[in-house]
Amino acid sequence: MAAKRDYPQDIDQIKEFLGNFYSYDEDGKKVFKYMNQLTLIAHREQVSLVIDLDDVRDIDPALADAVTENARRYVGLFADAVYELLPQYKQREVTKRDGLDVYIEHRLYLEQRNQRDGEIRDASKQYPPELLRRFEIHFKAPQEQKALSIREVKAKHIGKLVTFRGIVTRCTEVKPMLSVATYTCDQCGSETYQPISSPTFMPLILCPSQECTTNKSGGRLYLQTRGSKFVKFQEVKVQEHSDQVPVGNIPRTSTVWCRGEQTRLCAPGDHVSISGVFLPLMRTGFRQVVQGLLSETFLEAHRIVRMNKTQEDELDSQTELTQSEVRLIAEEDFYDKLASSIAPEIYGHEDVKKALLLLLVGGVDRSPKGMKIRGTINICLMGDPGVAKSQLLSYIDRLAPRSQYTTGRGSSGVGLTAAVMRDPLTNEMVLEGGALVLADQGVCCIDEFDKMNDSDRTAIHEVMEQQTISIAKAGIMTTLNARVSILSAANPAYGRYNPKRSIEQNIQLPAALLSRFDLLWLIQDKPDRDNDLRLAQHITYVHQHSVQPPTQFQPLDMKLMRRYIALCKKKNPVIPESLTDYIVGAYVEMRKEARNSKDMTFTSARNLLAILRLSTALARLRLVNVVEKDDVNEAMRLMEMSKDSLNASQDVGKKVLSPKDAIFAIIRDMIVDDQMKVVVYEEARQRCLAKGYTPQQFDETLQAYEDYDVFHVNSAKTKITFV
Repeated sequence: MAAKRDYPQDIDQIKEFLGNFYSYDEDGKKVFKYMNQLTLIAHREQVSLVIDLDDVRDIDPALADAVTENARRYVGLFADAVYELLPQYKQREVTKRDGLDVYIEHRLYLEQRNQRDGEIRDASKQYPPELLRRFEIHFKAPQEQKALSIREVKAKHIGKLVTFRGIVTRCTEVKPMLSVATYTCDQCGSETYQPISSPTFMPLILCPSQECTTNKSGGRLYLQTRGSKFVKFQEVKVQEHSDQVPVGNIPRTSTVWCRGEQTRLCAPGDHVSISGVFLPLMRTGFRQVVQGLLSETFLEAHRIVRMNKTQEDELDSQTELTQSEVRLIAEEDFYDKLASSIAPEIYGHEDVKKALLLLLVGGVDRSPKGMKIRGTINICLMGDPGVAKSQLLSYIDRLAPRSQYTTGRGSSGVGLTAAVMRDPLTNEMVLEGGALVLADQGVCCIDEFDKMNDSDRTAIHEVMEQQTISIAKAGIMTTLNARVSILSAANPAYGRYNPKRSIEQNIQLPAALLSRFDLLWLIQDKPDRDNDLRLAQHITYVHQHSVQPPTQFQPLDMKLMRRYIALCKKKNPVIPESLTDYIVGAYVEMRKEARNSKDMTFTSARNLLAILRLSTALARLRLVNVVEKDDVNEAMRLMEMSKDSLNASQDVGKKVLSPKDAIFAIIRDMIVDDQMKVVVYEEARQRCLAKGYTPQQFDETLQAYEDYDVFHVNSAKTKITFV
């Protein structure tokens, strides 16, 4: 058992620590960390004083251990020490004054006027220190203290400073909480103060002043809200991470009380690390009788830090990328490198991974005069069983800084959007945000999308285009923000894709929903000896070594990718006027093709917006402020590849065109369009590249057909003339 502490001596040590502790800055000068903060507090320019226990340990290890073991008591001791030191650091009169200052000054003036010489001041009229203090003391846990899971916080931690990690499931509104109640007597007029530390209290009724006690007049006390002190209060529910839950258990939840400056530091869906004092909740009256011998517990928050999901680092402590890291990323083929770094253990799917990379980066929001055009990118992966759709989804869920993962059957419409429920603290009807609200400005991964009920699926329609959720339930009418990218995975209607049926019969999702997806990928599992061999070798290697097989380059780690994506999101690229005609022409061409091919993948104005979103995302990825033609070509190539994945399945049994024949057909169609025998070389080249063909294939085609004397290309390579 620890030795008894001498608290008056501890207060002297605390004063010495606050006044004398210093560290060295970059120039080697002394910086008096706490002395500077005390000056700010004395002038009302700062409210919260955070005591780093690592600093206390450097000066006095025994005192640091005592604070950790008995944190609630030492908050009071530090507050007393700071209150006694403040007059020394006050260099000028405070300009910021509130109603309580005027109230206390007025009372002190009245007391001095009414007090006779030599009269001893009545102890009951002493102001409680909580009323006079305008600062808060918070402790920062030492670095060596290990963060616990919620189920590891037990009775032995009562009264101690503990740290645990979890995910915030709900936050109440910030409300005023009474910390000092002021009463006035109706007989003698004297004032009485009652400090309150628990959530409930019994108001004082009889006046305890000497005058009323001597005269036995039985003065009644009435609460004066103007002279009472209120602090901000918020209750937060924190649930433990799924990886901390033992087999066969459900996640535990803990209640956290935040007061003063610790409020509004987190929102539902945030991953947090919370340090605070673990305390029992003392009930009084009837509730105590109902509760019996059991006691609820809560954590009085001292420090709340938002964390990254998988790493141990803090969210706000991410430093800027160094030159070497930027150089590592910004190589010649950085786009392919970043895409290959997404789920490197999964074989193939290069274009799908590129699309997922653009989904993480996102396009740019536009708000022309009250109207809102979303910048988030929605992708649907539809494919045969066993093509790693769910693995891609779970990887994106881990990689995205803010995300929610849910499945079709496991989520209802209310669970995705918002539910109306009764708040246990205030007994009012409140809204509880669902998965789409919790993933605001992040990614929502929905697996088994095809197995959702139609009534639940309609809840997603508004989110996917308007980015809001409108609620009109139980007298609550509001609109919630859900600026979320939706990544869904689904199986075709018959489990596997049936090439003998049409695309509509295979997909069986409403056209209103499909048009809201920017890219719809159909991933088929076709037997192919060479591909199957490479896939099997890849899978067995990963199974044996738990890492992907060696490749030409080292995949980037999650931490670096997350920081690079955060850097990309700061850019807001624009599309120059020079590209407008090119994009318009490409869109008109897409509409014409869709009309001619009787294709189910309905091409609407949303596809044009999808091209603009993908182009701006590609420009963001290059950290530039202007979209280039290559970005538009790559966006259209991805669009074509996603459509080819749908159309290729219908071409079973049909003759497959070689790249040369297809490129020749494109150039020939341009002649029919223009009613002339000359085609502009650059236009033909760009149109072929937009269809997904390489410059090398285009050049080989021209060379071959020139040899056949079908057409000629002039020496300046500006015109193609048919013979």
